Amino acid sequence: MPELEKVFKRIDGYREEVIQIQAELTSRKALGPENGGTGEHEKAGFIMELFKKMNPDILDEIRAPDERAQDGYRPSLIAQWKNSKKEMTVWVLSHSDIVPPGDLSLWNSDPYKTRVEGDRIIGRGVEDNQHGFISSYLALKAVLDSGYELNRTVGLAAVADEETGSAYGLGYLLKKHGEQFNKNDLIIVPDGGNEDGTMIEVAEKSMLWVKFTVTGKQCHASTPDKGKNSLFGAARLIVTLERLKKKFNISDDLFRPPISTFEPTKMEANVPNINTIPGRDIFYVDCRILPCYRVDEIFAACREIGDETGSELGLEIQVEITYREDAKEPTSPDAPVVKSLTKAIKRVTGKDARPMGIGGGTVAAFFRQAGLPVAVWSTVSDTAHQPNEYCLISNVLADAKVFACLYMD
Repeated sequence: MPELEKVFKRIDGYREEVIQIQAELTSRKALGPENGGTGEHEKAGFIMELFKKMNPDILDEIRAPDERAQDGYRPSLIAQWKNSKKEMTVWVLSHSDIVPPGDLSLWNSDPYKTRVEGDRIIGRGVEDNQHGFISSYLALKAVLDSGYELNRTVGLAAVADEETGSAYGLGYLLKKHGEQFNKNDLIIVPDGGNEDGTMIEVAEKSMLWVKFTVTGKQCHASTPDKGKNSLFGAARLIVTLERLKKKFNISDDLFRPPISTFEPTKMEANVPNINTIPGRDIFYVDCRILPCYRVDEIFAACREIGDETGSELGLEIQVEITYREDAKEPTSPDAPVVKSLTKAIKRVTGKDARPMGIGGGTVAAFFRQAGLPVAVWSTVSDTAHQPNEYCLISNVLADAKVFACLYMD
């Protein structure tokens, strides 16, 4: 197909465009209110201008009401370039929000100013999820700049709030504008994958975030007998929660990793000084659960361990759910989107991709809940949420070629 080869050649010349767009997106801090920001407005505005330059047939900003955010809403964008001959759309949906950079001392440069080292671009958000957006955008740009017609209708979306639950992003979009998508569409979420681009994610584990509040009695550190050390209780409880791994130990080779995971993560600050024994400690556990287990039985086990530890140490332990997402029916490995992606990946890289399940949650769960087949795919360096997050320019360009194959059928 000589047209496709010309498009590939144009994509090969987009290195500087990748660097420039990454720099522009990274400089616009798209943090949701839960992460100390005001929303995705500035970044969405820049993406809107990119879309406008390519003359879409449809371009909408979907505003999800959120009084905590700038101007009282969270912006998501959808754009379409029509082909009237095909009653289906290739949708590529990325998210515009990011997570905070975390401990700045662990970064080698300003997280919001991209740094280029050979094939690497470094900065917060460059992989999660700017890589996916840029590759899908440049694929479309290459086809249009080459003067070719799209053989399929193409839809690009940049949604808000993926990092904190998607209630103001894809969740709202499907609730209010779900007619934009149908079961015949090829829907791709470029927000997960592996380093060689051969993993097509078709299934996700259940997600459960559990909050543990350990309450004792605060006192002076020199008289511990007058208090009850909640930090000691939290430490004991964290160790005891390791029992979850032994109790729920089934393995499923579809998933990576193939087991359920139960990891303590965030711990809230307690006393500000060294010479006070704390009377209250709060920590959280992130559970990624294979679909063979019910989320309710995992939570019940957490409460049982909490009650047992509290009784043993004379502490009050409260166990609460802060976030829950039950696993949805997986996308069939025989779904058209999986087969089309597999064929396109083989065409571009010569590699054989295969359907797999993951532990991380993506917005694909919302599509699956709506009964829409979806695949999660990208060629990633797996540095999301880490200090010195980076992506490879070569991967962005290779992924763009895969999307070009899908756009040109």
